[in-house]
Amino acid sequence: MKKISAWFRIILLSIIIHSASASDSDPLQDYCVPRPDLSPIFLACKNSSLVTVEDFVFSGIKSAGDSKKTGFSSIPVSAAVFPGLNTLGVSFVRADFEVGGVNVPHYHPRATEVAFVVEGKIYSGFVDSKNRVFAKVLEKGDVMVFPRGLLHFQMNVGNSKASIIGSFNSQNPGLVKIPSAVFGSGIMEGVLEKGFGLNAKELSKLRKKFSS
Repeated sequence: MKKISAWFRIILLSIIIHSASASDSDPLQDYCVPRPDLSPIFLACKNSSLVTVEDFVFSGIKSAGDSKKTGFSSIPVSAAVFPGLNTLGVSFVRADFEVGGVNVPHYHPRATEVAFVVEGKIYSGFVDSKNRVFAKVLEKGDVMVFPRGLLHFQMNVGNSKASIIGSFNSQNPGLVKIPSAVFGSGIMEGVLEKGFGLNAKELSKLRKKFSS
């Protein structure tokens, strides 16, 4: 019985370690351009004879998104819109900023992000688990990395529009925007009032602003 218990602990520990270090699984073939017409859930691969170069080319980020209303826009590019990315463990995003535009504090639970400044001047940074802030103004050609799961943010501090291309080491990096997650969700009002020192009127205003 003791041997079984010991083996159980070893197996359990190995599962925990594997789960903690796991990312997107390695592909088992050169590529897998999906056929969503067969199943929207379990994507089958196209026959390789039907795959063309067009499956590996995406033109959807040639132009900026509409950032006039909020000062910020983003165009995420995943296998959902670019089938050639399927099973490759990568995705990316184009972000555009009006002057003063902000990409609010957020994090990606399943990916590290590398951000490349295409144009403009961006105040960019992240916060680690000890609440240390690593931030500076980036200019055209600069690159910054945001470690997986850490809160990060960006703001256009220049006098003209700015653009960033961000790449992720996951096909599905996930996105959690802090304002929306906190004030736009169904967290009990008492928790938010006490946690943030807000009164009911202030909280109501924030919830109205960030509710989807």
